[in-house]
Amino acid sequence: MKAVILAGGTGTRLRPLTNYLNKHMLPVGKYPMILYSIRKLKEAGITDIELVTGRTSAGLFTEFLGSGRDEGVSLTYRIQEEAGGIAEALKLAESFVGSEKFVMLLGDNLFEEPLTAHIEAFRKQENGAMVLLKQVPDPHRYGVPDFDHTSKTIVAITEKPAVPQSNYCVTGIYMYDSSVFSFIDQIKPSGRGELEITDVNNAYASRGLLHYRTLTGWWTDAGTFDSLHEAASRLREEDTE
Repeated sequence: MKAVILAGGTGTRLRPLTNYLNKHMLPVGKYPMILYSIRKLKEAGITDIELVTGRTSAGLFTEFLGSGRDEGVSLTYRIQEEAGGIAEALKLAESFVGSEKFVMLLGDNLFEEPLTAHIEAFRKQENGAMVLLKQVPDPHRYGVPDFDHTSKTIVAITEKPAVPQSNYCVTGIYMYDSSVFSFIDQIKPSGRGELEITDVNNAYASRGLLHYRTLTGWWTDAGTFDSLHEAASRLREEDTE
C-alpha cells in the first residue's frame, strides 16, 4: 500500500514562525514535525510515500529528506501551486496512487498509536473509505461524525458544529480506495474557495461507504502554539521512557 502526506498550507495559526518556515519543518521534540508521519507509516510497513507541499517549501523538504533513503522509505514529491484545500492537494497524487487503496496523513497530525491494526482492517474492507476518530473535549473545533451504529459507518460529518453530535472528531488520518478521485472531481469549492476533504468524506458517507475506527492513544493537530507545545512534551516523555 502507498501513502500520501500533505505538508502544504500557510500555517496562519503559527505565525510568525511560519512566515519563514513551513510548519511541518518546525521542531517537535528532537525532530522536525514531518518525520513523525514518515516514521509512523514506515512502522506500519508503508515505504512508498508521496509528499505534497507548496512550491516555496519544496526545497526545504528535498534538502532535509532527499529520497527518503535515510528513513528507509522511498519519497516522491508533488507541488501544490497555491492553497486550494486538502482535497485539491490529494487530487495531485492520483497518478502516484493509481487504482490501489492508500493512506493519507495530514503532516501536522501527531499521535501515539501505531497505524498497523487500522491499516490492516482497511485492507480487509472491500471498498470505500475509513477515517480515524478521537474523543476530544472540544469537538466544535473539528469535523464531527454522526454515526449509524447498526452498520458501524458514518452517516455524515459536520464541520465545526455549534452543537456537536458527539465528542468524537475526525483526525487527519484517512484511508481511501481509488474512487476518491472521482468524488473530488464532483465536489465544488466551499465558501472559502477550497475543495474540502469533508465534502469528499460525505460523498462516501452518503453511500454507506465511510467506515471508522477510533484512536485510543494521545493525538493532536499540531497547528497551534498550545498543541505544538503539547506534542513536544508528550514526545519528549516518550523519548525518556
